[in-house]
Amino acid sequence: MTRINKSMKALIKRVAVGLLGGTITVIGVIALVTPGPGWLIIFAGLGILATEFAWAAIVLERAKKSASRAANRARLKKEHRDILLAVLFSLSLIALVVWYTSIR
Repeated sequence: MTRINKSMKALIKRVAVGLLGGTITVIGVIALVTPGPGWLIIFAGLGILATEFAWAAIVLERAKKSASRAANRARLKKEHRDILLAVLFSLSLIALVVWYTSIR
C-alpha cells in the first residue's frame, strides 16, 4: 500500500509541475505579443518544467546559451563605446552653443 501511495504522490507531483510549468510557459508566449516580459516568463516556466522533465532541462540549457550568445553580440566594444560617447558629447556641446546663441 505504501508503494502505491509513493508512486501516486510522485505522479501527482509530476502532473502538478507539468501543469504549473506549462501554464507559466504559455503565459510567457502570450506575453511575447502583449506587453510584458515574455522571455523572462518563458524561462521561468521552463525552469519549473526542468525540475521534473529532462526535455525541458535540455530546452532551457539551449535557450540560455542562445540568449548568452545574443547578449555577447549586442554588447558594444570599448572603443566603439568611447567613440559613441565622444560623438554624443560633441553633439550636446554643439546643441548647447546653438541654443545659447539663439537666446542672445
